[in-house]
Amino acid sequence: MKFLVVTHPQRFAATFLAFILLAAAAVQAESRALLTSHVPDAVSSGLAPLVGHVPPDQHLSLAISLPLHNEAALDNLLQQIYDPQSPSYHRYLSVQEFTSRFGPAQTAHAAVLQFAQAHGLSVVDTAANRLVIDVEGRAADIEAAFHVSMNVYQHPTENRAFYAPDSEPTVDLDVPLLHVSGLDNFNVPYAKNIRASQQSVQMDGVAKATGSGPGGNFVGSDLRAAYYGSGSLTGAGQSVGLFEFAGYNIKDVQNYFSKLKQPLNVPVNGVSLNGVSINCPPQSCDDSEQALDIEIAISMAPGLSQVVVYVGSKDVSIFNRMAADNTSKQLSCSWGWTDNESSLDPIFKEMAVQGQSVFVATGDNGSSTPGDVVWPADDPFVTAVGGTDLVTTGPGGAWSSETGWNGSAGMPSKNGIPIPKYQKLNGVVNSQNHASSTLRNIPDVAAEANTNQWSCYDAGCSDGNGGTSYAAPQWAGLVAMANEQAVSAGGTTLGFLNPKIYHIGVGSAYDTNFHDITSGSNGQYSAVTGFDLVTGWGSPIGPNLIDTLTGKD
Repeated sequence: MKFLVVTHPQRFAATFLAFILLAAAAVQAESRALLTSHVPDAVSSGLAPLVGHVPPDQHLSLAISLPLHNEAALDNLLQQIYDPQSPSYHRYLSVQEFTSRFGPAQTAHAAVLQFAQAHGLSVVDTAANRLVIDVEGRAADIEAAFHVSMNVYQHPTENRAFYAPDSEPTVDLDVPLLHVSGLDNFNVPYAKNIRASQQSVQMDGVAKATGSGPGGNFVGSDLRAAYYGSGSLTGAGQSVGLFEFAGYNIKDVQNYFSKLKQPLNVPVNGVSLNGVSINCPPQSCDDSEQALDIEIAISMAPGLSQVVVYVGSKDVSIFNRMAADNTSKQLSCSWGWTDNESSLDPIFKEMAVQGQSVFVATGDNGSSTPGDVVWPADDPFVTAVGGTDLVTTGPGGAWSSETGWNGSAGMPSKNGIPIPKYQKLNGVVNSQNHASSTLRNIPDVAAEANTNQWSCYDAGCSDGNGGTSYAAPQWAGLVAMANEQAVSAGGTTLGFLNPKIYHIGVGSAYDTNFHDITSGSNGQYSAVTGFDLVTGWGSPIGPNLIDTLTGKD
């Protein structure tokens, strides 16, 4: 047997230390895969022809998402917060409490910042909850950081090219990453509104519109009157947050209320993310979606403390700032796009645990609405809002009747989202509504969305507009009034509504809280008694529903 004879102990110690350091460096340098996928199917399958390579000096904007800490404990807490029998019922967390208990560790966040800067990427923004880091940089630096080649491909179904990585990104980083938004632009965001000039087919019953606008078209005050009446709640003390992919022209909003001879007393405050301007100059920008969201939210709740318009280019950045600010307890989104749902779920869970309500328009192509524009309406932690065709007793009048709108997007999730617990209650899924017993079903609720809306946008005003874009901010405004009532009585905000809504739906008080819409079709599905895939549980009987939600019934 041979033995190693050490003649120079100091030299051996130095050599051994160097070996350990090299081994540690090799372990740290080992590439780590991200927790979600990034390569579009059209690229991985070869369906999209390769056109070229992204120029090395082209700048791209990215949003790096970090995973939650102890997500199982967060899920358990969410169950308790929305269980009326639990001591933790409606005991919401602050942003600081959420971050301390469930956010990424400060050391992990710092490591990602250092990683980005070491690869030549500029840090544009961070958030208090440490879930998302916005960066930008040259394509060449992004390729080196994530070990990908940024290529240009011909879109297989659209007349345009798009960029995407040729393989799944990896990082030389001893910290897990959830997702990197902005590595491709295969799918682009889609606003769920229909402008009068865009209509190529006749939608339901425009001729029977009974609103205060030109040609009987509805304006926001008509919708408030129909769903709430003449009560005293105005949303006082509450803030509505709006999710937008482009800026707005405040003159359009001012013009809307001026022409209606109605006061505009609600401040509109813009928040820019990803370097996107909050301004939308006439003739160079379309603010039809953004303006109508503001107009409808204020019309429904004319005493709001503010409307905050979050404008960005990355969905995770926008939603994450809404959560990290935590100033708006009712949030509305009227856009759709394709994303990996796991990159948004942590943010929606944070919103729920902080007592924020999120309303997302489902879309405007009925049951044929593709899954890549429905999302994020079918996320289990948002309230999906479909569309109806409303008839009132006259301009500014009370609710008279309502049918399911043929454009209302509704169906079992086309993105494969599993059915949530609140949809497993007896009476939700049945043979009449053809809802799925395994997939998330949408919508949850509905409101007027037919193409009989009068709005001001793009430096003018027009009638014949529509879409579920109108329905989501209606619900945000209504819940602002409910939260006003709850808080003024010493209670808390309502937070994630679906658990309460579905228990109302299967209970004996359903017909006193919701207009049960039993006629109308969106193509494959029909409105039926109770829950359905056109209108969900229906539209609100505002005063009654507010009392029920706030515990006054």
